[in-house]
Amino acid sequence: MDFEKVLNKCGDYSRYQFLLLISFGVLNIFSAWHYFAQTIVGFTPPHWCSHESFTNLSFVDIKAIYSKFERPSCTKLIKVDAGLESYYTASEEKCTEWIYNYDFGYKSISAEMNWVCDDAHKLAVGQSLFFIGSVIGTILFGYFADRIGRLPTMIMANLSGCIGDFLSSYTSSLPEFAACRFISGMATDTCFYLMYIMVFEYIRPSKRTFGLNIIPGIFYCLGLVMIPWMAVSMGNWRNFLFLESIPIATVVFYAFFLCESAQWLITRQDYEGAVKCLKHVAKFNRRTVEESVFDEFEKYCRNTIQKCIDEKHIDDNFFGMFKTPRLRKITIILLIKSMIITISFDIVGKNMEGLGTSPFILFSTTSLVYIPAALTMICLQNRIGRKGMACFSLFMCSVFTMTIGITIVNINSFENATILALLVAVSRYGTVIAYEAEAQYAAELIPTSVRGQGVAIIHVVGYLFSFLSAYILYLGNYYRSFPSVFVSTIMLFGSFLCLFLPETVNKTLPNYLSEGEQFARHEKWYQFRVSKNKKDVAI
Repeated sequence: MDFEKVLNKCGDYSRYQFLLLISFGVLNIFSAWHYFAQTIVGFTPPHWCSHESFTNLSFVDIKAIYSKFERPSCTKLIKVDAGLESYYTASEEKCTEWIYNYDFGYKSISAEMNWVCDDAHKLAVGQSLFFIGSVIGTILFGYFADRIGRLPTMIMANLSGCIGDFLSSYTSSLPEFAACRFISGMATDTCFYLMYIMVFEYIRPSKRTFGLNIIPGIFYCLGLVMIPWMAVSMGNWRNFLFLESIPIATVVFYAFFLCESAQWLITRQDYEGAVKCLKHVAKFNRRTVEESVFDEFEKYCRNTIQKCIDEKHIDDNFFGMFKTPRLRKITIILLIKSMIITISFDIVGKNMEGLGTSPFILFSTTSLVYIPAALTMICLQNRIGRKGMACFSLFMCSVFTMTIGITIVNINSFENATILALLVAVSRYGTVIAYEAEAQYAAELIPTSVRGQGVAIIHVVGYLFSFLSAYILYLGNYYRSFPSVFVSTIMLFGSFLCLFLPETVNKTLPNYLSEGEQFARHEKWYQFRVSKNKKDVAI
């Protein structure tokens, strides 16, 4: 009796699964707070170099005075009295003090520490350490997940994010801030995907689409909508990070009511532990399961594991995917695609300033696209196929992001704020779909024997290159549309690369590297969704 049959007897869509989904939803809220907190703390308000004569002037008057100068935010002025009239001229001295027009009264780290103008790169440096930390954290916690289990590792990862954000709120220099962002970044991805795996394992297959798409769509969206107003209510970035970090610590209580991954326990040959978890599920679901069922399940697991040991392809590893031509091509495309999508997802989610609308309002309202994005995935993922979804989402996002870049250069952002907001919403919608589609597509293309290693390495490479996103956004200080143009260009290239990947819908996925090399060998680059004919099934 295999795992799914035993789980069905214990309850695969009952009280325990509802508890699991609620816990997963809460973790999605925490994950949204953790990942995008770095965006909120770095919002830079409109600012101008201070002058003693500006004491009684309104921000409108100050902006009008500076509108005549090339770098209004960073130019120090000299007031020249000429008889009855006076005027301002640019000084060659460096500006050391600024006037900030705080949005909703919120004071960000860039405003508090004056990380603007010539020091604007400091915010980019500090934030880039977050992604370097994510690379180290993914590798480290990935190792722990295989050694000590999914549940304790997931708790450890979330505590790393909690501690990193908490300590960040007390920093007073760039080295301190960068070090704390590194600790916080270590939680990225691992804090979420291990819980994703447990939901996947303990829920009925027919309900997985709901559990793994709708729940994250709703709760992650809720977390994103909340986070700007949490910051506004706290007044400054320090109080905000403190408030945001504390609830994440409650994840430690998951250890008291959630089970370890039973399938992981089986791979560790801890059959008694797996049975114990299933008995807990049955008890929580108020199901009575005979002891003979668990005995038969344990016997089945022992026989299956022994058979796997006897027939295991011991030479299969992720680097073996580079040894044969088709797998090498697929692997390289997946790696490049991961870099493109991860960088684009981060930049589009953060590029909220200078678009004519409060970045708090723009971030919160455009975050609502996560719900229709999740519904789109459910409706279209199987209909147009993985390849079609990947190509279309990247191409659509490329077009709308390029439109943003062109628009902000040629029109007045404040007069056309609604148009820009709609374009940002569509771009975020596209990147969310592309991000979610990429994760499933990669998992299906990588053969089972190396899937765990492959997915982890592809994610690590994506996060490794994401540290560039902070610098790309920084270059927007010199050419406002640069982040949009850059994202549009690389996403268009990513859409083109997807044409050379095989479709996976309605196909038997490869288990070993040898099968992966032959998978969809005769499929043409222009083929998208395929039929359910036998000839479409991989051997």
